[in-house]
Amino acid sequence: MEKAVIQNLKDFVGKKVTINGWLTNKRSGKGLEFLIIRDGSGFLQCVVSLDEVGDEIFQRAKTLSQESSIEITGLIVEDERQIGGFEMQVTELKLISFSNAYPITNKPHGVEFLMDNRHLWLRSRRQWAIMRVRNRLIFAIHNFFQKEGFVQMDAPIFTGNAVEGTTTLFGTEFYDETAYLTQSGQLYGEAMAMAMGKIYTFGPTFRAEKSKTRRHLSEFWMIEPEMAYYNNDMNMDLIEKFIKYIVKTVKDQSTFEFSILERDASIFDKIANEKFPRLTYDQAVRILRGEEKVNGKTTIETLENDLKELLRKIEENHQIIGDAEKEIKAGVKKGKRNYLQNKIDTLKNEIKDLEERKRVIPQWVESAKNFKYGNDLGGSDETVLTRMFDLPVMVYNWPHEVKAFYMKRDEENPNLAKGVDVLAPEGYGEIVGGGERETDLDLLVAKIHEHKLPMEAFEWYLDLRRYGSVPHAGFGLGLERMVAWVCKLKHIRETIPFPRMYGRLFP
Repeated sequence: MEKAVIQNLKDFVGKKVTINGWLTNKRSGKGLEFLIIRDGSGFLQCVVSLDEVGDEIFQRAKTLSQESSIEITGLIVEDERQIGGFEMQVTELKLISFSNAYPITNKPHGVEFLMDNRHLWLRSRRQWAIMRVRNRLIFAIHNFFQKEGFVQMDAPIFTGNAVEGTTTLFGTEFYDETAYLTQSGQLYGEAMAMAMGKIYTFGPTFRAEKSKTRRHLSEFWMIEPEMAYYNNDMNMDLIEKFIKYIVKTVKDQSTFEFSILERDASIFDKIANEKFPRLTYDQAVRILRGEEKVNGKTTIETLENDLKELLRKIEENHQIIGDAEKEIKAGVKKGKRNYLQNKIDTLKNEIKDLEERKRVIPQWVESAKNFKYGNDLGGSDETVLTRMFDLPVMVYNWPHEVKAFYMKRDEENPNLAKGVDVLAPEGYGEIVGGGERETDLDLLVAKIHEHKLPMEAFEWYLDLRRYGSVPHAGFGLGLERMVAWVCKLKHIRETIPFPRMYGRLFP
């Protein structure tokens, strides 16, 4: 019998095949068992008919438990109504291993429970879809840079110096010396770019921030290209081209995954075809404070309208829930009751999210109105700013005090650094940070002193300015933040197989 995997079933329509997989869900009918199986590549409904397979195999199917591993054989037919567009009419079923009391059922679970069982949670349909999108993003990233003539190189994970300050470093022993887990491969990327012209690193980075926000991980993956003979304008052009390429590629390849995630991916068509807004820091501050309109509205007006819409939606949901509860109380069949109860549960969860947004919007309004020029943008500031655009927004030319020591000063205004942050729309905020690098040796030395960094740890880095220095630039993209935005996830913990964050080291 020919072996097959679910993602390739289009090549086996009308043929009998064998698939190895796991049972993820099932339901029963008169003389029928409907098994939903997964094999890692996709999901498939398999119909076991008592008349077709006989009592022994039928009873085996009937007693299968969630996540039991099986070998199943049958005829593949096309059926657009089914998950994946295909169905198997089963002729054989072998049990490989019985799963006893699988802890993650198809009913709702709390976040902490799911995180404690992350090794099993990864098997769920939603997590499967997220990991597939993550994989496609990674592949698209490599494809983009390779096509653009970049060389992938690797920066060390153990370092002897900080990249962006010492307060968020994980220290460790390195034989008889103190070492740190890297915050970024960027400084080493600069050295490699001086050898190869255009390089990119792709590896894990670490930040010891005691933060539990939806945007923070302690261990995450960064993509960091560095380019010799680039200024920040060229850098921004590359960033835009890069983001357009990867979102279009993933959108084109992930229709099924986005349907599972209920992600409206039409936004990526617009992103792939329209120029990203570019705002100076000064302009971004004016827009944030409500002093400058975008498309005829200020941020304050927009947020106030958002709040009104939230209140209307909350009231509407309560009305629908009330009507559904009355219908259940009046008496309905089991199938209709289950449908109505699921609808109620979904709307109650939606109300929780809406109530949270209702609570924070007035805080965002107050923060936006009173934003102090010279400060870095906080998470809520980024959310408010991106609410005004449906494309990624580039904010450039920042006050040099809020940027890293290696960022180049603007020749026309030395109070500014030639950095750029890219803020994703839909409230996701910063996904890219980068800029042009300082080439003036004296200014760089002064900045190292200003940041109270150990000069001896950076002598090798200063050599890059002593021996054939050239204009150069680069950026870093946080993979997990990109996955969160592309999949429209509420929390970054779902974007990586085993998240490491404040308070979470296991499993």
